[in-house]
Amino acid sequence: MPEVPVPLTWHKIAETGDLPVGRVKTVSVQQGDTVRSFALTNVDGCYSALDNACPHQGGPLGEGSIENGCLRCPWHGWDFDPVTGKPPGGYDDGVDTFPVEQRDDGVYIGLESPPEHVRTVTDVMAETMVSWGVTHVFGMVGHSNLGLADAIRRQCETGALSYIGIRHEGAAAFAASAFGKLTGSPAACLAIAGPGATNLLTGMWDAKVDRAPVLALTGQVNQQVFGPGAFQELPLKEAFSAVAEFSHLCLPGSNHAELMSLAIKNALIKRDVAHVILPDDVQTQEAAPETAAGQPDGRVGDHRIAPSVDSIDQAVSLLREAKRPAIIVGHGARAEIQPAIALAEDLNCPVLTTFKGKGVIGDAPKHPLGCGVLGRSGTPIASWFMNESDALLVFGASFSNHTGITPKKPTIQVDFDPMHLGKFHAVDVPVLGDIGVTASLLLDRLRGNHGAIDQRDEIAKRWAIWREEKSSRLKDASEKGLSSIAVFDAMNRLIPENAIIAVDVGNNTYSFGRYFETSGRQDVLMSGYLGSIGFGYPASIGAWAATQVRGRWNDRFADRPVICVSGDGGFGQYPWEVNTAVKYGMNITHILLNNNELGKISKEQRAGAWQVWQTSLTNPNIADYVNSCGGLGVRVEDASALDEAIERALAYPGPATVEVMTDVDLI
Repeated sequence: MPEVPVPLTWHKIAETGDLPVGRVKTVSVQQGDTVRSFALTNVDGCYSALDNACPHQGGPLGEGSIENGCLRCPWHGWDFDPVTGKPPGGYDDGVDTFPVEQRDDGVYIGLESPPEHVRTVTDVMAETMVSWGVTHVFGMVGHSNLGLADAIRRQCETGALSYIGIRHEGAAAFAASAFGKLTGSPAACLAIAGPGATNLLTGMWDAKVDRAPVLALTGQVNQQVFGPGAFQELPLKEAFSAVAEFSHLCLPGSNHAELMSLAIKNALIKRDVAHVILPDDVQTQEAAPETAAGQPDGRVGDHRIAPSVDSIDQAVSLLREAKRPAIIVGHGARAEIQPAIALAEDLNCPVLTTFKGKGVIGDAPKHPLGCGVLGRSGTPIASWFMNESDALLVFGASFSNHTGITPKKPTIQVDFDPMHLGKFHAVDVPVLGDIGVTASLLLDRLRGNHGAIDQRDEIAKRWAIWREEKSSRLKDASEKGLSSIAVFDAMNRLIPENAIIAVDVGNNTYSFGRYFETSGRQDVLMSGYLGSIGFGYPASIGAWAATQVRGRWNDRFADRPVICVSGDGGFGQYPWEVNTAVKYGMNITHILLNNNELGKISKEQRAGAWQVWQTSLTNPNIADYVNSCGGLGVRVEDASALDEAIERALAYPGPATVEVMTDVDLI
């Protein structure tokens, strides 16, 4: 029976005369949602088209050369006849060729209709991500994650996922970490094998030590070259073994939906890093037709822990006898702060926060019991009330040495993680339990039945003393630049009361903790335990992504303004991410304190009687740089221009940076 000819569609791939005789170039054709590339040759005036990928290593034949009438691969010099696609010498490792017509208006290629997309294992895994509530992927597409990237693309085109392509994988990891800290839900970060994967590690450690859920997805080399040390092959499972609570290699025989489900469940429940390694060739493996995406239904229970009766009895007994109790709340209390505040209101006692917990309660008078931050980045108000207390009730704090929670006071510590109880020293009453559940139980037992005095008047007096001191410091002036307190005094007036604020690391951060007064409706993000410089701007990208999600988290984050606070040292780690913010139209207001120095390090060198050495920085005009990227950059060199600059940046509907020239000594 005669073969029925396959119908072709013709696509213009070049203008007549575009390609000189004896040359080859790469041309592309869009067919549906598929882009195919070809090597177009002109040999003695005859046009031919070949598959662009060399059959040996995938080398781009369109970047090769024409020699002796043959197309030579640019990678290893193998020759192909441009008309037949066969190599000289009778070898059978040729490439496909395609019909070409030279017409009056150009050169055309004839192609069969592309086959329908075959669902792959990474399609199943991307669908599973969506089912489990993953909304964002931050990453960089590259040669060893292209199959997975295409599966993510398909979900993005349906609106089920959002992808943000960053300029450095480290920024993707920080953005995902910040997203997890803010929402309690994992975002994904995507990287290639080798250096792309290792670039994620700092951000993954930031997430791990601050108990933020993150999903890391890394490509890997083809399975057949595992072991001998192929290009960009690294032992990624071993490389991530210390940072990832869950790290597994995706193999052809894996239960791919279940693998992704377990990864996300580990990240979500354990508030940790989950890592999936995807070899290049496995990513495009066809999924069995009956394979369903993984679902969270029936896989996650209510993981709030009720404390034991004995521990509640002990805590109630201690608090009932206390005259001047103080409550300290850390980042771990952020999601369930209201029961803790209700308990404080019944006890009429001060509420102090760790630096990571800054913002969970408004500073007085926004809330009459709010006393600001305790520790190195804190206020004298918080330390005064800790020192004057006769009992401490600590919710979700790590007892970091930077916070300085004294071991000299009778202490009740509440945490969901038994390893955090008494982590650095023994406490009088360790309570294993969910913070919201525990605070509510304590309030039910104590309501009005205790001996605590009302400390509200003292709190107001202490704030008055501190604000008088701040007013005095505002008068400090220098020809070298503005003081940090001037910047944060302006922010106190102008930053929206519902802002999400990502802060970096350095003197700017310490000054933020000390001088910026929170409303109680703001969320503050920082690299807490890791203290990684460079966190701020990528974190604001992660925060902005969360503000674009609706129908989740009771819309708590939707459409809220995003603020970034950094120094020039921190911003210098990932300055190209301004281009990311411009590309995606991110409304981020960046307050940058530029003192042309790693000021915190200079301060530490002086404190240790070291010579100040190698801490000076050479910077461009950062405001001009932001303008050149397509954002708004404003440089401030005089305090009188500060308010107007911040107001202008806040009103700008995109990424804006206010570069404030500051004096490193006026912090």
